[in-house]
Amino acid sequence: MSGDYKNMVTRPMKVLFFANTEWYLFNFRLALAKHLRKRGVEVVMISPPGPYGKKLEEEGFRWIPVPMARRSLNPLREAWLLWKLIRIYQTEKPDIVHHFTIKCVVYGGLAARLVGIKGIVGAVAGMGFVFASSSALAVMLRPMVRVLLQIALGGRKCRLILQNPDDLNAFVSASIADPANVRLIPGSGVNTDRFSPTLKSSASEGSKKVLLAARLLWEKGIAEYIEAAQQLKALGYSVDFLLAGEPDMGNPNSVQQEQVETWKQAGIIKPVGHVVDMAELLKSIDIMVLPSFYREGVPRSLIEAAAAGLPIVTTDAPGCRDIVENGVNGFLVPVRDSNALAEALCKILEDPALASRMGEAGRSKALAEFDERLVFEKTVEVYRELVPKL
Repeated sequence: MSGDYKNMVTRPMKVLFFANTEWYLFNFRLALAKHLRKRGVEVVMISPPGPYGKKLEEEGFRWIPVPMARRSLNPLREAWLLWKLIRIYQTEKPDIVHHFTIKCVVYGGLAARLVGIKGIVGAVAGMGFVFASSSALAVMLRPMVRVLLQIALGGRKCRLILQNPDDLNAFVSASIADPANVRLIPGSGVNTDRFSPTLKSSASEGSKKVLLAARLLWEKGIAEYIEAAQQLKALGYSVDFLLAGEPDMGNPNSVQQEQVETWKQAGIIKPVGHVVDMAELLKSIDIMVLPSFYREGVPRSLIEAAAAGLPIVTTDAPGCRDIVENGVNGFLVPVRDSNALAEALCKILEDPALASRMGEAGRSKALAEFDERLVFEKTVEVYRELVPKL
């Protein structure tokens, strides 16, 4: 037996994760990486540089920074990123590359196809800025990005993971992906042991607490949340409206920090910024809200809220309606409708028994559909389609 053949047989399977931020890898894909590591798979993380790269390394994973700027349209800079990815893939020789978000799916997919990687997996959570926004820049970029996605996702050794049926229909109708190569996996999963109704303390005296937790983008329904908060306060409700998350300066539609401070000074909301331990925060929350019209995948914050046994108010929009059944574990309201949002919140605030029933129904749904162990196994099944030895 030659040495090369022996090494090929005995070396562990290797999977590369590539995302547009190291924060995303740490907060949304670390659990999957640990699951794969327990199965004997080597996982290498790739992202632009940032403080969470060190945290990934502290968790025992190799992390490789790449010169990627999310908003860059500079052809030379983009070509340099593609070349860096090609060199990394040539050096690492992974069995599977798993790319997260549209830009990473495009560049990572192109690099992997040029290198000849056996298994290429793209994961898109929602349609993203280029496909969801009506801005002139998004409209201009859309045809080019569509073609690049078709190239990056072409071939029988490619799989595209989407999170909801609306996105599946959109990708297929636009001829971006072959429906035979698309798999539906609802989100990145949640640890239902950690996010549990038992974590929530019994109802306390004083103000009820409503939470919106998201990247601070206008498309997340931030303005509608502010308007609903103003309506309830004007009606005399004793409610604290919390806003968790930070501006996303890599997105042109980010809410500015100065605006958040203005709302705070006016007494409309209580900003809590970036939350390290969401499970701990949810102990004190009574209702979770997400008035999004962003074209979500399956919002992680709503899955966590459902697992924690909270009633939810969200929009009747892709991704959001995959978590909430209207009137069962929460309410679905029309997009961009602060009046409907305020009315739904009033119904829950005025009926504790309804809130309790909705919380129990949400917990049951989270266990049946969104437990991270289910998501991990479905992801491994996709890998096995491409590389059966896993």
